[in-house]
Amino acid sequence: MASNADYAVQDVRSTDFHCEKNNQEHRTSEISTKRLIVRRGQPFHITVQFNRYQYDPDVDRLKLVAQTGPNPSETLGTKILFSLSDTINERRWSAVAVSSSSTKLSLNIHSAPNAKIGRYTLALQKITVDQTVIQPLGEFVVLFNPWCSEDEVFLSDAGQQNEYVLNEQGIIFTGCSEYIQPLPWNFGQFEDDILDICLKILDNSPKHLKNPTKDCTRRSSPVYICRTVSAMVNCNDDNGILFGKWDDPYTDGVYPGKWNGSVAILRQWNSSGCQPVCYGQCWVFAAVACTVLRCLGIPTRVVTNFESAHDTNGNLIIESEYDEEGMELERSDDSIWNFHVWVESWMARYDLRPGNDGWQALDPTPQEKSEGIYCCGPAPVKAIKEGDTDIGYDVPFIFAEVNADCETWVYSKKGKKLKVDADTRQVGQRISTKSVGSDDREDITNNYKYPEGSAQERRIFELANKRRVPLKPEKQLQLHLKTNDPIYNGTNVKVSAVISNKKSVKRVCTLKISAMKKKYNQSSRQKCIKKYQQEINVGPSEDKTVEMELSYAEYGEFLDKYNLIRLTALVIDGEENESVFSLRDISLINPKIAIQVRGVTMLSQEVLTEISFENILPTALTSCVFTLEGAGLIDGQMEIRVGTLNPGEVITKEASFIPKKIGLKKLTVDFDSDSLKDVKGYINIDIQAGEK
Repeated sequence: MASNADYAVQDVRSTDFHCEKNNQEHRTSEISTKRLIVRRGQPFHITVQFNRYQYDPDVDRLKLVAQTGPNPSETLGTKILFSLSDTINERRWSAVAVSSSSTKLSLNIHSAPNAKIGRYTLALQKITVDQTVIQPLGEFVVLFNPWCSEDEVFLSDAGQQNEYVLNEQGIIFTGCSEYIQPLPWNFGQFEDDILDICLKILDNSPKHLKNPTKDCTRRSSPVYICRTVSAMVNCNDDNGILFGKWDDPYTDGVYPGKWNGSVAILRQWNSSGCQPVCYGQCWVFAAVACTVLRCLGIPTRVVTNFESAHDTNGNLIIESEYDEEGMELERSDDSIWNFHVWVESWMARYDLRPGNDGWQALDPTPQEKSEGIYCCGPAPVKAIKEGDTDIGYDVPFIFAEVNADCETWVYSKKGKKLKVDADTRQVGQRISTKSVGSDDREDITNNYKYPEGSAQERRIFELANKRRVPLKPEKQLQLHLKTNDPIYNGTNVKVSAVISNKKSVKRVCTLKISAMKKKYNQSSRQKCIKKYQQEINVGPSEDKTVEMELSYAEYGEFLDKYNLIRLTALVIDGEENESVFSLRDISLINPKIAIQVRGVTMLSQEVLTEISFENILPTALTSCVFTLEGAGLIDGQMEIRVGTLNPGEVITKEASFIPKKIGLKKLTVDFDSDSLKDVKGYINIDIQAGEK
């Protein structure tokens, strides 16, 4: 028998990466079973087949070479050489020979828990007396690992691991604080080609294009990856994914409310040569970021802040200005959004002082620049709650989103400015995310702020140098707006203004009520639906109610996806020189889409569904269409055209598809027509494996 030195490593014939088994163990088989995708800090098994070679650990000097990025370097940690050893070292790259024969060598390889994520090549190196021979073994992908206790993104709870990493479907909460609407979303992070698109996003970041070698050396840090993704989801500074737009028209793109999931957006960006996809708004930016981060292995969830402040000058005060008719003047750059959506990612923060680990807020919606680019975070949620505004990144901005004070001013026709309201409680309400394991809403407001009025809250305000509005004595003239909740789209809206006179004398006042179109992120100047004015007498210590009604004929043409209407009321007592103001945003409820599943729901077998919709509006709907989407259920989207629906008419359509993945999946259905758009419905479907 010839000696081992007679044979070189180039005698390697093939490498079996055992993709199906390894990927199953690394929880990546939903992405693919055709190529090796592993999570860092966890072993995987390979088998090397030789033409003629017998491995002898006492003689052979073999090393494995793992490389990532351009110009791999041992110094920079993008080229790792490691010898075969007797035992696995779980803190660094290591390998052991499990078995060997005359033609086969089986290895267990363990990547470091702080390995750079991304594409790798693996090679076998043999050193002899007179030469070093390197034989490529193949390629694989390394992701973050929330199941590894040494990984910065480690998450100990199994339910949270499944929800925030593995769940491809979700719920995003929108609307307004008094009527929260669940929006189904298909994250689809394990759909075909999404992983490659996510890695392409990293490779198209400005930092990578400027210095790809340096960028790849930093890809071990979830903080760095999150900040990169936050910037790349919007296209304001780079070849990012989404173009944000909040005003009509949207005819040269897709209205943001039309999207049902991230997959179509990411595929369009990829196929168009990295041209921005038109259009996105906050929940779309956040949902796409969630898809990318979950795909890369970082636990991430979508979070909605109701009554969210956008403080542009950092003074923690949002000023709203109205004219004497109750119409917003929109002269301030500050604003309060009915809701604003961002994401949280879970990680350790070794770059900060202790106590800032856990959920980190990230906001890919382009609002303000951070270090010169449009991104936001990661900001420790604990730091936001404690008012630690010196902590990176962007804690002061998010602190203001959930804590800013609100001041309301009314301008007379002569230009006189009068403060009519000051509210320290309006901003940062019912902060919401999807519950683990269900579609219910979880309120996480207490993660971001202490209870209003508590001693801790006052301490935090002082720590953050918050400008508090001083408490004033109770007003002698008070005003409150009420509506007939719940309010369904197509019905009349009954508005009641309750004026309270706390004095012991009669008051003669002017009441002005205005209804205007409202966009979720700001008001819509000059889009007035209705104005109402009345002179009223309010007796001593009397509560007087004045009613106004809005019909569908008046408001129907102004509605968009969220059916938001802003109601304002202003009462002026000219004799006493006293004014009082009240504001209420309402969101009209759209008709529901009813979805039923008929028969069995088995993998690779046709699933039958029945979709029903009733037109509850007092007008006919034309050009009606259902759009169906669901990760693991439907490849892309399915359209069912309906035609015209008369008032009160119910339409029922059947749809069928063949599921490609087992487990609990979410089928989303979007209804569109000429005058009623983006009505969403969904159903959870449990796909069984069936008999083998």
